[in-house]
Order: sequence, then structure tokens, then C-alpha cells
Amino acid sequence: MRKNWLYLILLVVLPGFNTPDNNNATWVVMPGSSLSVNGSTNINTFQCEITNYSLPDTITCAPKAPKGQLLPMQGRLMLDILSFDCHNKMMTNDLRKTLKYKTYPHLSIRFISINSFPDFKNPSKITGVVDISLAGVTKRFEISYLFTQDNGQMLHLKGDRVVNFSDFNLVPPSKLGGIIKAKDELSVEFKLKLKPLG
Repeated sequence: MRKNWLYLILLVVLPGFNTPDNNNATWVVMPGSSLSVNGSTNINTFQCEITNYSLPDTITCAPKAPKGQLLPMQGRLMLDILSFDCHNKMMTNDLRKTLKYKTYPHLSIRFISINSFPDFKNPSKITGVVDISLAGVTKRFEISYLFTQDNGQMLHLKGDRVVNFSDFNLVPPSKLGGIIKAKDELSVEFKLKLKPLG
């Protein structure tokens, strides 16, 4: 009888003790993944990129959830601000300074949830939730996803979201006494190459 009570206590105290996480889908982020930030000034447009994100991160997603709830996701991308390349030395330096890279050297994207499990045979856009941390500020955003699969069984995740410099208490960069000034709005897009684990 005492053994039965001990077993029940362990089930309550140790979350997941009797339900191993084996049914979750886990994907490894592969080299060749990228992130781009597209913006504009009062004169022209610009694009800043990290073209070869290669940290061996993993993303985990539950294929099912209780009715009415989002599917939980786990995983985080840690992007080095110094890796951004705006294809213009002055713009690259301005963006890094604006993002306060010396104090906050990383941009973080943490995956929270997704509204449905991807159907790789019939790809369609789905919605997810992420926390984006930049310059010491963390904001939660809905983000649009598209999952696809190539002939080599490699998975591709494309996510995009419009954010503002002001969302993170940042002032858009400007030059020549404000004659050239970046607009507040930025379009953020990441493309991940994912390999199923197991």
C-alpha cells in the first residue's frame, strides 16, 4: 500500500514522469539558415542579412494539444548582431549601433506555440507565437509560417513578421542631421533548414 502511495506522489511531483516526450516532433536547425531585415528610408530601401546561421539549435513541437489550445513549441535562435550585413558598410555600422550591439550583442527569437501542426504534403500558411528579444526588450508577436519539404526530406520553415524599431524602444538610424532617416517599420523574415531528429 505504501508503495502505491509513493508511486502516486512521484507522478504528481515529477511532471511527465508517466508520459515521455517521445511523440513530439523535433527538428535540428541546419547550416544555410538565414534571417533578413528589410526596411526603408525617406530616400531608398535597404536589406540587412545574416546569411548562414549555423548554430545546432533544435525546435520541438507537440503534434496535438487539448481542444481549444495552441500547440506548444520549444526552441530558440540566438543571432549575433555583428553578423548582420547590410551590403553597405555605413548602413551596417548604423544598424549595429542602433541595435546597441555592444551592450546587447544578440537578437533572440524564442518559439512559444503554433496554431496547427504543419501538413508537409499540402503546405499552407499557419500562425505561431514567438518572443523576440532585442536591445534588452522582449516582445511577444504573432508570426506567419510556411513549412515545406524538399525531395531530400529536408524541411524548410519560412517565418515573417513586421515589427517597429519603437517596439524595442529604439530610434531608427539617421544620417546628415536627419536628412536621411530610416522609417520605423521593419519586415523581418527568417528561413530555416530543418532536419527531423530521429
